[in-house]
Amino acid sequence: MEKKSVALTFDDGHSNITSEVLDILEANEAKGTFFLIGDNISDASPELIKRQLKLGCEIGNHSLTHSNMTELSAEDIKAEIEETSSRIEKLIGSRPKFFRPPYLVQNDVMFDNIDMPFIHGADSKDWDENVSVEERINNVMDLVKDGAIILMHDFTDNRRTLEALPIIIAKLRDDNYEFVTVSEIFERKGVNPNVQHKCWTYVCDNK
Repeated sequence: MEKKSVALTFDDGHSNITSEVLDILEANEAKGTFFLIGDNISDASPELIKRQLKLGCEIGNHSLTHSNMTELSAEDIKAEIEETSSRIEKLIGSRPKFFRPPYLVQNDVMFDNIDMPFIHGADSKDWDENVSVEERINNVMDLVKDGAIILMHDFTDNRRTLEALPIIIAKLRDDNYEFVTVSEIFERKGVNPNVQHKCWTYVCDNK
């Protein structure tokens, strides 16, 4: 049976749990895509980035300050994206390919001034501290399908996601999923992500 593809993604790092997320990915021979907030790139980031790349992970842009960018001017939007991409480029040697808008909100000004594909994702709702470990797992399993981009968070002290993640990975693997990066999911599906005014959650085969 042909394996299905899923991209696990994590927002808002780097933080005090990012290394633990990587521990889980490594122990389970999985990888993910990490959308970084520019202001969260710290002295610890070079080592974290090195490990993320070693595990086959991908790095994306999640803005500089995690502001609601629909309230920003075109100039401020460009500055947020440029500064974050520049900080990432200094760490990995290349600019990120994908952007996830803070709060998953966007408008025409953002689309017109951010020259990257916009990634949304099937929302585990793990940003809500009231969502239990079991609910986080169930949210992912209810939303996943071949070509899904799963939205989770490695923000500070998000311990319930650390508990949920190994179970999510095990359940997905049992259901014949293979873990890929966001770039890889587009490549595998033969889909060009550069579509104007589109935010991606599911990438379906281009047949």
